[in-house]
Amino acid sequence: MLQRTLPAGFIAPCLPTKTDRLPSDGEWLHEIKHDGFRVIARKNGAQVRLYSRHRSDLTYRFPLIVETLSRLRSHSCIIDGGAVACDDNGVTSFNRVRYRRHDGRIFLYAFDLIELNGDDLRRDPLESRKATLEMILAKAGLGIRFNEHMKGDGETVLRHACKLGLEGIVSNARFAKSWRRGMKDARAGGNLGPFSGQKEFHLRIDCSPT
Repeated sequence: MLQRTLPAGFIAPCLPTKTDRLPSDGEWLHEIKHDGFRVIARKNGAQVRLYSRHRSDLTYRFPLIVETLSRLRSHSCIIDGGAVACDDNGVTSFNRVRYRRHDGRIFLYAFDLIELNGDDLRRDPLESRKATLEMILAKAGLGIRFNEHMKGDGETVLRHACKLGLEGIVSNARFAKSWRRGMKDARAGGNLGPFSGQKEFHLRIDCSPT
């Protein structure tokens, strides 16, 4: 099989498109939108790097994530996820991530696998990538946890999420192949590299404030 490789360094995540109506058919996967920092976690041999959505290096801030990623059996991988911390009720709190530095309690909710052992997976269907991600994280430890997804009616999943006091949900097309050539940074006028996803297959809806 022809190996598909990725350039070194930062991979810009695709941010979900906000919507007020979620899909209800069985071709979509719905998952909890946790309140935290979007993180691209990259391992290459012994080297581990964590990047924010704006390309900032977050490696030093989240030691538990770094330690867990370094212990994965794969030689290399790129995981898309969110760095989170939970309050006393077990609900993720953005402020607990934002105002803490080098906090050993912050972990990664992982929801997509972009690369594995040198192979660019973004041409593969999302459901296939998630299955592989769940497998490699089965014994990963507390620093990286697989973000479970649900099939079915998006509105029903959203109602349950809001009752639990969560931020909202993200819905992704099951068979979407989330590969793009690149994106332009409107502020810098430069190319930030390839997307990790496609917006038309990547939707978000927030719980209404009460």
